[in-house]
Amino acid sequence: MAKEGNLEAPTRHPLDWQKPDFYNEEKCFDELERIFDICHGCRRCVSLCGSFPTLFDLVDESTTMEVDGVAKQDYWKVVDQCFMCDLCYMTKCPYTPPHEWNLDFPHTMLRAKAIKFKKGEVGAAEQFLASTDTHGSLAGIPIVVQAVNAVNKTKAARSVMESVLGVDENAWLPALATRKFRSSAETATATKVVNGEKTPGKVAIYSTCYINYNEPGIGHDLLKILDHNDIPYVLVEKEKCCGMPKLELGDLDSVHASKEANIPVLAKYAKQGYAIMAAVPSCALMFKQELPLMFPDCADTQLVKDHMWDPFEYFMARKRDGLLKTEFPQALGNVSYQIPCHGRVQNIGKKTEEMLKMIPDTEINTIERCSGHAGTYGVKKGSHEYAMKIGKPVFKAMATMKDGSKPDFISSDCPLGGHHIAQGFEVNGLGAPELNHPLTLVRKAYGLS
Repeated sequence: MAKEGNLEAPTRHPLDWQKPDFYNEEKCFDELERIFDICHGCRRCVSLCGSFPTLFDLVDESTTMEVDGVAKQDYWKVVDQCFMCDLCYMTKCPYTPPHEWNLDFPHTMLRAKAIKFKKGEVGAAEQFLASTDTHGSLAGIPIVVQAVNAVNKTKAARSVMESVLGVDENAWLPALATRKFRSSAETATATKVVNGEKTPGKVAIYSTCYINYNEPGIGHDLLKILDHNDIPYVLVEKEKCCGMPKLELGDLDSVHASKEANIPVLAKYAKQGYAIMAAVPSCALMFKQELPLMFPDCADTQLVKDHMWDPFEYFMARKRDGLLKTEFPQALGNVSYQIPCHGRVQNIGKKTEEMLKMIPDTEINTIERCSGHAGTYGVKKGSHEYAMKIGKPVFKAMATMKDGSKPDFISSDCPLGGHHIAQGFEVNGLGAPELNHPLTLVRKAYGLS
């Protein structure tokens, strides 16, 4: 007799994406039907994203009011609303492995997306939006950067982008950096490596596309914190996009290409005893979870997984080693902080909150709910408005501290999610607190310029 639900932590099975049956649409639809039937009988995930309300509406409006009454072609409506946040698997579903029903909603959605991509049904515009190294290549080029940034702010240009690229004209878009992080990062001042019981004493920085091309200041803040704590660091010799944007499209061959470019480089640092650090949660998750599940037999991929750290995961482990400086001369006042989905599913706990709470005379209002941004989902014409709707409870919860006062800062480990939240504040008339990344807040609290 089947158990009602798990009392154990969910486990992940490798993704058999290189087997021919993975791309068999009929077999995929059979699995979708099995999973949808279980979800229909449970409905715990109804508030997480658009996939579940879409599914339940299809069921409730069908002639049978069961999954067998839903047209198979309408399954794609459910798939298209999944943005691979993984929260259903990691925080809600009672039927994930080791439960015998073996329900993996996000990876079944990924399988369907991969089939759709193989069929050539993902447009060129969507593929371009997911090609971060391509549009980031303009960053750092004098005059060109200023021209592109200026044009992208005009109503005419945004209208064209909406019609040609499918980018909602009202969605916030990041500017290109005048100087890339990788070319402007300063050399570490610390040289002595002090290993702790829990932490390596030297760090290799995987810059990430976003920090390298769009907000290098976040990367510079990370380097200043490492320097302040006498931790030697280097930037990895070379890097390519982690592959997460391509994963969300179902373009698994491109994910494979990114893996082939990144893993040999990162594995070299792992073998030399470095902690490898990525300051964007989605990038860290890619190396901690998605690539290891796609390539379970690749020793170097598994090695990189074991050496990949979220910055605050590392800092809090460093504190437990007695090797983190804990004097913060600058108070921050009221901070409303959102834990992004791809931070939560790393299973590291509330490490950013833990460090922010160490700062004297600083109140932290922590929100654990999806901002709604979810990569390109939050900027596309067909989903931006819905992304703002998903995020509205977050915006409202962050607008007021527990004592009823207003925040001085809003913050999220996900830089894109942070800007989405800031836009949500503006659109909903919730005030205009200063948006700072948590690394920026810690740099300020340390009194570092």
